Amino acid sequence: MKLLQKERKAIEFIRKASDLALSMSDEGFHVAFSGGKDSQTLYHLMQLSGCKFTAHMQVTTIDPPQLMRFVRHQYPEVQLHLPKKTMRELIIEKRMLPSRRARYCCKELKEHAGSGTCTCVGIRAAESVNRAKRQPIEKELKRKPAYKPVYEIDGTSLVEKVGGFDLFDMKTETVVTCVKGTDKIILSPIFSWTDNDVWTFIRGNNIPYCNLYDEGHQRLGCLFCPMASKREKTLMLKQFPRFAERFYLPVIRQIMAMGSYASFDSAESVFDWWIGRDNIKTWHAKKTYAQLQF
Repeated sequence: MKLLQKERKAIEFIRKASDLALSMSDEGFHVAFSGGKDSQTLYHLMQLSGCKFTAHMQVTTIDPPQLMRFVRHQYPEVQLHLPKKTMRELIIEKRMLPSRRARYCCKELKEHAGSGTCTCVGIRAAESVNRAKRQPIEKELKRKPAYKPVYEIDGTSLVEKVGGFDLFDMKTETVVTCVKGTDKIILSPIFSWTDNDVWTFIRGNNIPYCNLYDEGHQRLGCLFCPMASKREKTLMLKQFPRFAERFYLPVIRQIMAMGSYASFDSAESVFDWWIGRDNIKTWHAKKTYAQLQF
């Protein structure tokens, strides 16, 4: 499908859900904004749709300073929300660093936003194999049903056709979840877009973007996010060494003093393991082998 067709399809998708969004909130759509290329594309498509929306960015306290400056300068209308607990406080509370399997950071800092609204996010199937497998609309209940219902939007209602939510594991354009007892419908209008589609849209419309992309980053988000690739984390360490020294190492020392990561001899070792992809046992085995070889 050509990009122009994808643009039209995305706009039609947004407009189809407009009545539903307005029935849930007088402000219309709740647009989750991060300052990255995908959320920028989503934001400008929302504008093109002519539908009512407000854009919100959940500040995590570990966002790249370049990204925050970019958002404040280019998107002053985006509402910035500070978290109830900083990332440092969450790590100390959990006594562990976030991981791919224990992403408490996103749950606490981002996923709570938009409760009771029709929320639009810049999730794309091309980002994850798993995201390409789910049904068009999903609903997560307090008690998991024996089957996964399939829904479609009909005016201001969700209609079940036949008879789980994780921001990093979305597999379709629409998800319905429950946040603090309130339904939250999640739409991803650019679900079928490729990286090339996104960049073509941004450059073709002369939309300014964060300079971190030109410095080698493929995705923007929290510094040293557990979902980032090893290459991304290596690049972050090269560009933000003081952040690692002033934020992560001190907090790691603090939770080590509380009994965490007892098998490591230093905060530096914990951090080295954490930014890699090995489990603790494998990391120690590799270190022991390297020392024997030396």
